Amino acid sequence: MQAFFPLQRPLVLGSTSRYRRELLQRLQLPFDVAAPEVDETPQPGEAPAALAQRLALAKAHAVASCYPEAVVIGSDQVADLAGHALGKPGNHERAVTQLGMMSGHTVIFQTAVAVVCHATGFEQLELAPVEVRFRTLSEDEIERYLRAEQPYDCAGSAKSEGLGISLLDAILSDDPTALIGLPLIRTCRLLRAAGIILP
Repeated sequence: MQAFFPLQRPLVLGSTSRYRRELLQRLQLPFDVAAPEVDETPQPGEAPAALAQRLALAKAHAVASCYPEAVVIGSDQVADLAGHALGKPGNHERAVTQLGMMSGHTVIFQTAVAVVCHATGFEQLELAPVEVRFRTLSEDEIERYLRAEQPYDCAGSAKSEGLGISLLDAILSDDPTALIGLPLIRTCRLLRAAGIILP
């Protein structure tokens, strides 16, 4: 028998991240993807958690303005090293610097998810902090890792779902996919609140 899903509002992921797209596919919901046009420059003195939350909400609203009838997901992640925000390195040199800074330290990966629908006025936001303890890394280890994985599009230069797991001592989280880029437990909670029926 074919599964029946009740008619509901369209769902749009406001992100160009392939990691978030792959994670959302786990929920087996039809969705579209749209690129949010948002300036991601931190505001003066803005804490990493506040930055992640502001950008997640801004991304969701930016896409929702183009799809007012849809339920839109926005998300952002900022690596928080003792209050200092680390974003995507973008290149090898900055990734070397980031991993050198995180070596032997605990980093909080602040992952925010927002769900909005302009047609209904729905807006909710949640933060999923993930505590990551890095091993003390040698320059050779950092170089080998970066040459192998090239994680230049990842906040903090480390992909825990890949070889980056070898750089770590521990991961502490109540929402396991948050570190990859989209906290699915919180996302499901927000989608249900927005009226999306999950399979």
